[in-house]
Amino acid sequence: MRKYELMFIIRTDIEQEVVQSTVEKFQAIISNGGGEIAKTDLMGKRRLAYEINKFRDGHYVLVNFNAEPAVVSELDRVLKISDEVIRHLIVNDVA
Repeated sequence: MRKYELMFIIRTDIEQEVVQSTVEKFQAIISNGGGEIAKTDLMGKRRLAYEINKFRDGHYVLVNFNAEPAVVSELDRVLKISDEVIRHLIVNDVA
């Protein structure tokens, strides 16, 4: 298994319960695929550097996890089609 770091930004016009359920949905994808979540950091609402799809703010979430590459590709696919997520980035954490 490899170490990965996932950062995603959730829209601010949705309820706090939806934000929490969105984070849990992505954690479940990692766990169900045999991955291990090392740390999840809900960084809260922050201003974006530039406007994305008419949004100026977003809820930032950082997840450090260990998983196989197949789990990462499935996670990336679901993040792309999720309406709650404005942007996401998954990087291989070599540190």
